[in-house]
Amino acid sequence: MSGLLGRVVGRLWLRRTVRFRITIVGTVVTLVALVSLALVTSRLIGPLLVGSADEQLQPILDKAIDEVRHGDTPDAGPVGMQARVLDTAGGPVDGQPAPPLSAADLGALKAGTPVLRLSEDPPRRWLGTVATAPDGSQRLVVVGTILTGYFAAQDRALNWLVVAALIGTAAGGVATWFAVRSSLRPVERMRAAATGLPPGRRLPLPSAHDELRSLAAALNGLLARRDDASARLRRFTGDAAHELRSPVASIRVQAEVAVANPDPVLSQEVLADVVLESERLSTLVNGLLALARSDAGEWPEATAVDVVAAARAAVSRMPAGGPVVGTHLAPGACWVVAAPAEVDLVLDNLLRNAARHARARVTVSVLSRATAVWLVVDDDGRGVAEEHREKVFDRFYRVQDDRSRDSGGAGLGLALVAEVVGRRGGLVRVSESPDGGARFQVRWRAMS
Repeated sequence: MSGLLGRVVGRLWLRRTVRFRITIVGTVVTLVALVSLALVTSRLIGPLLVGSADEQLQPILDKAIDEVRHGDTPDAGPVGMQARVLDTAGGPVDGQPAPPLSAADLGALKAGTPVLRLSEDPPRRWLGTVATAPDGSQRLVVVGTILTGYFAAQDRALNWLVVAALIGTAAGGVATWFAVRSSLRPVERMRAAATGLPPGRRLPLPSAHDELRSLAAALNGLLARRDDASARLRRFTGDAAHELRSPVASIRVQAEVAVANPDPVLSQEVLADVVLESERLSTLVNGLLALARSDAGEWPEATAVDVVAAARAAVSRMPAGGPVVGTHLAPGACWVVAAPAEVDLVLDNLLRNAARHARARVTVSVLSRATAVWLVVDDDGRGVAEEHREKVFDRFYRVQDDRSRDSGGAGLGLALVAEVVGRRGGLVRVSESPDGGARFQVRWRAMS
């Protein structure tokens, strides 16, 4: 039951505004602090009254001691105060009734310790010490006074202090409300401005180098990332729609031709073309899905992968009838930090790309270094011109002369390679091959 009540209260609390919550917390803390201070301060009234009485009693005691030492009888003292002379047992020797002092009180007074008798109403304060009379006898000289209003002063002080604490708490709560409201007003204006900003616009930075300036800078960074993501999404969506339209349109046209001309021979040719376009469409869709999962952060778990073994397997998967694929592999295993599917994707895409553009030969090399493993794929085709080398890893980018749609490329293979290698801390670059074509180099972080 208590847990359910706590959850309900928690939900209600979190539904309140920040201004309300800060004000409530500040008000409660102020109330507790001021009431605690009132309680402590009211209890200090008593010691203050006792200290004031001691200051008045001490001169009277000193005078009485001096008179006893000279054999005189002390005066009774001012009104409300009493000077008494007792023997060491507490019996009066001044001809007056015995004072209301217990044996413990007498012992404390003989030791020079003041006594406060709170059991009386009103309380009484006593000071005393032992003095020697002219005949050599020991006398206990005590002086006392009534602490009128001792308890009443404490109670009245507590009442007034509690009232003052309540007034101070109310004032503090109102001040906190307006202070928080004033502090949050620029944040609210900034929020409203950020909500209505068109793409490409940014919030103005406040002149003061404070938290608001840092917040505005953070929001500008967020807006920049939003605009960049929106632009990339629009570009990606447009390119994807454009790429998907071509194979879908081709399949539709060929199917319409087959329906319009029910010739078995023509139908077989159409089906063969449909299969090729379907494979192209499937490859494109798979690439798009892989990039979408990567953008969403859905990466497979990294393990240790032997690039040498993966390269041998990738070469064996190459279809027959293409260019010759040679290898220069490290003699031992070369372990990298990656996922097996990622390494296979990189190898398959680079090998297919090289085979698509090579004249007669493709060479795959795996080199091991101290902290990295290099995969190098060379071909003897026409290569990639220098002005295109920075862009060939962009999504849907093609070098028209070498990577047209007729060659089967969708512009996603190299983008996938750069994506899966980059997210593991590696790099991909393209340069000129010694064979005259393109050289693609991939560096992975070696397994330590």
